[in-house]
Amino acid sequence: MALRVEIVSPEKHLFSASAKMVVARTTEGDIAFEPGHIPFAGVLLPGRVKVILENGSAQHMAVHSGFVEISHNDVSILSDVAELAHEIDVARAQEALAKAQTTLASDSQDSSAKEALIRAQVRLNVAAETP
Repeated sequence: MALRVEIVSPEKHLFSASAKMVVARTTEGDIAFEPGHIPFAGVLLPGRVKVILENGSAQHMAVHSGFVEISHNDVSILSDVAELAHEIDVARAQEALAKAQTTLASDSQDSSAKEALIRAQVRLNVAAETP
């Protein structure tokens, strides 16, 4: 038995596959879903989503917010912004990180810059740590 995984954002249908496991970061903490998992719905935090495919390989993506739900071995991730690791524009993420750091250096309370910093860090971490 496998999980049916769908990851979508407002921009596109990002990913669809059968998998052994899905790992995501929620407000409840990191959670792993395997076939037979009880129904669950949660809010995603910015972070890596890791999908272990049926052949044992892994697909990594950066997810910046949204929701995750599992029911009857169907895992749905609805994200405001999500990117597959190999599609991340590292140079653009580095520029966004530098811009956010500069803004925060002059205004440490800038909530938009704090969010941009987190998004850039997630994107860079996912791109750097993915084989």
